[in-house]
Amino acid sequence: MSSRKITYTAAAAATLLASAYIYRQCSCTKSSTKAPLAEKNQLGATVSNSKAFVPDSSWVALPLTDIKTLSPDTKRFTFQLPQEDQVSGLTVASALLTKFITPKGSNVIRPYTPVTDLNKKGSFDLVIKVYPEGKMTNHIFNLKLNETLLFKGPLLKFDYPKNTFNEITLLGAGTGITPLYQILTSILSDPDQQPNTKINLLYGNKTPQDILLKPELDELQKKFSDTFKVTYFVDQLNNDLEYNGELGYISKDYLKKSMLEPKSTKNQKIFICGPPPFMNCYSGPKASPKEQGELSGILKDLGYTSEQVFKF
Repeated sequence: MSSRKITYTAAAAATLLASAYIYRQCSCTKSSTKAPLAEKNQLGATVSNSKAFVPDSSWVALPLTDIKTLSPDTKRFTFQLPQEDQVSGLTVASALLTKFITPKGSNVIRPYTPVTDLNKKGSFDLVIKVYPEGKMTNHIFNLKLNETLLFKGPLLKFDYPKNTFNEITLLGAGTGITPLYQILTSILSDPDQQPNTKINLLYGNKTPQDILLKPELDELQKKFSDTFKVTYFVDQLNNDLEYNGELGYISKDYLKKSMLEPKSTKNQKIFICGPPPFMNCYSGPKASPKEQGELSGILKDLGYTSEQVFKF
């Protein structure tokens, strides 16, 4: 199935039905209350004066200060750092570990990538989708303002080398946008990198309503149109939204025409992140949280190598 460039209105959208995006993309089988600040977090661990998270740091209990609904199953959560003049301490590309302790005393730990500017002081945001059986996602969705969640980090995923890649392709689906967004905003906000790096984001979702961070992405494309392009892909259309993008999955043919040739003399990198069916289709799964594993799927079929592709 190939994608078609379209602009749909509500009337046209009402006639279209399709299955969920990530499962048919290819045939490859309130106002907030400010919480008090302190020199020590709620576990008693002293924090850095300038960075909230440093290597080998202890778990830090941070209060939830704001919640915004982004889609029917996804929200943006703002957590306050211990000090107003602190940054998170994360670098590109890194995440934070979250933890809570169940009533039975077991630990539930999950990684999440903040979507705020790494230089932002005082707080950071997480974009999280709730899953029916997700222990951590349900715990976070049930948090009330000023209640706390345990954090630890930074968890480095990819040590991004500045001014190394001439062209970057960001290939994502659903909440897989979060680490890709961190890379994107870090490059575009750096005047030493932005003019020298072309970035192409291909972002798939079930419906236009499910596209996360769309206002931010559209604004970045408008501001940096010379070096950044975003293309949206959806599996089906809402009956109440206009949509300007592609209908269908990110096809092999679309990738072939929109990306540099695998053997191009330009230095390129492909970053990919999404749910398991998406990863299986395009790159193959990671071998483990710390190991990339063998490259497979559409990207391998197109001739790209493991050195050119990084899986989040």
